[in-house]
Amino acid sequence: MDNIRGISIMIAAMGFFAIEDMFIKQAARAMSTGQILAILTLVAVPIFEIMARYQGKTMFDSTIFHKGVLTRNFFEMLGTLGFVTAITQTPLISATAIFQATPLVVTLGAALFLGEKVRWRRWVAISVGFCGVMIIIRPGLEGFDPKSLWAVMAVIGLSGRDLATRRLPVGITNAQLAAWGFLVVGLLGALMASVQGAWIMPTNQTMVWLVGASFCAIFGYWGITAAMRLGEISAIAPFRYVRLVFALIIGIGVFSERPDAATYSGAALIISSGIYSFWRERQVKAKALAKLTK
Repeated sequence: MDNIRGISIMIAAMGFFAIEDMFIKQAARAMSTGQILAILTLVAVPIFEIMARYQGKTMFDSTIFHKGVLTRNFFEMLGTLGFVTAITQTPLISATAIFQATPLVVTLGAALFLGEKVRWRRWVAISVGFCGVMIIIRPGLEGFDPKSLWAVMAVIGLSGRDLATRRLPVGITNAQLAAWGFLVVGLLGALMASVQGAWIMPTNQTMVWLVGASFCAIFGYWGITAAMRLGEISAIAPFRYVRLVFALIIGIGVFSERPDAATYSGAALIISSGIYSFWRERQVKAKALAKLTK
């Protein structure tokens, strides 16, 4: 039952994230990426600070100087900047498809930097997933769009964020991390907008999109956190890929995007390799548990 609830919440969270992406892409028609990031921060940070205080914490304590928090914040800036720029400057579907490689990069990083054991089958799955990314990007070919590299930057940044999160002290709450993550991204956005000279007064419609994006991000964040705590990670985590299904619906229905065969093929390879990795992890854990119970 916990797995079913976790899967349901995970699917809902991915829906919120996809709607957030839609709102951001709509807002990008009227203002720069930097200003979008800054305004999202104004809405999200106070809410996460309230959540932290409800848990008996605050974002303004000594934990902000922890090396792991600083490292996480750096990668948060890198990843969020990459992803927001990708969805505003490239088709939503292709950007989201590339972003699905994040769990594979996290697995790779865990093996290289955290000493986690990765067996040959998962190395093959990682390689297949990266081939899928290359098919979508098409480097060196006529269909190559340099702007798609923003999505690759997002994958690297957010993978680094997740890896840094694994090394944080247990006492630092998710709400604290979210508040600081949004804050540093907002500061980066304000700096970008100032340098670009792109500060404009948003219209009422644009503000609706930005506020909607902020609340979708908050609900999505809460959902993914709750889902991962309800049941087995190996059963729930693969449903992260439902985000691409939502992106397809929104991309085609709202933005009239028409992905080509290469995008579909690459996305299929990324998702298949990711699901296999989660399945393989579950198999390995089941075998280990069986040995312990004998």
